[in-house]
Amino acid sequence: MFSRHPDRRSLLAALAVFVFFTSQAHAELQATGEPPAARQGWKAETVAEGVRQPWGIAWLGEGRALVTSKLGSLHLLNGNKFEDVALEGMPKVFTGGQGGLLDIVLHPQDAGKAQQRVYMTVSTGNNDANRTTLVRGVFDGKKVTGIETLFKVATDKSGGQHFGSRLLWLPDGSLLMSVADGGNPPLRIGDRLAREQAQNLATHQGSILRLTEEGKPAPGNPLAAKGALPEIWSYGHRNVQGLALDPVSGRVWATEHGPYGGDELNLVVAGGNYGWPLQSYGADYKTHEAVGKHEVPGMLNPSVAWVPSPAPSGLAVYTGDKIAAWRGSIFSGGLAAKDIRRIAVDAQGKVTGQDRLDIGARVRDVRQGPDGYLYALTDEVNGRLLRIVAQ
Repeated sequence: MFSRHPDRRSLLAALAVFVFFTSQAHAELQATGEPPAARQGWKAETVAEGVRQPWGIAWLGEGRALVTSKLGSLHLLNGNKFEDVALEGMPKVFTGGQGGLLDIVLHPQDAGKAQQRVYMTVSTGNNDANRTTLVRGVFDGKKVTGIETLFKVATDKSGGQHFGSRLLWLPDGSLLMSVADGGNPPLRIGDRLAREQAQNLATHQGSILRLTEEGKPAPGNPLAAKGALPEIWSYGHRNVQGLALDPVSGRVWATEHGPYGGDELNLVVAGGNYGWPLQSYGADYKTHEAVGKHEVPGMLNPSVAWVPSPAPSGLAVYTGDKIAAWRGSIFSGGLAAKDIRRIAVDAQGKVTGQDRLDIGARVRDVRQGPDGYLYALTDEVNGRLLRIVAQ
């Protein structure tokens, strides 16, 4: 992420203008800046607070949810307060930089049961050798027991950058898991820059994986015939931190962090190559030179490219009825932008407009609750769960 120094804002504004005129000349996707304020009347009300740097939320039912803290702890939302949840058998969490206890989902077949299987992504290892890991345990209402490692990225990296990682169940019972590219230059993984691994089908870095409930490669992954690691579902990603399923259309949406500018919303399809680092709307952090081209033959274009970067995180497709005008829209949390962006799409999945909800705090996750309201987690020392309501 970048700081909001005036000089950097000026540079990013210039980059946005450059992208706009380049896209006009070549009929490319036009990058967008900060969207206008939402017209629909709304307000954010605090439901509960007190989790240090919350990262992900999984709803158990109305009024109850499990919330991860990046620092390695798990918490139960019970009404308007958070309670600590013990993690028995949890591997040691590497919390350096962007690492920590990250996303969380519940097994869809366990809804309403007294004991529910809990899946979490976590960074494990140390500063010299770490990786994104998938673990599973059983929540009995008070604690998570029997935690076991189901999957871990095959190649270790160093440092605290770019782990991903979101989880998403598909209707066929398979589980998507995003894995980031590993870090910015000069960080290397093996014989190449970490970011270049996103085009290497022999590594997990920079990809979205599709797994079984046991953490094994899901049958039918489309790239195995090309010699890819069998878990890979799509690739060419930099750092996917938002994944959402539209239950009506079946589309899978992802948001990912670009480099210096150029964050993206992507419509993700099996076998797709999303171009990083050969295709990008961003620039290198140190040199401020463009990374890749805006379009590369054979690679899939984003549905939205944001310059400057909002640093998108959690993602949701709203299907509730609390604010009818928002039904069918995609909602993306913003860390650097401290907002939630609403992206309207038509029946074919084409983006038709955007606006923004100014939250005033870093938004780490956005989810729809079982009550039909939209909720957000703020990435703060005293993290809050917010409910978005009509005003």
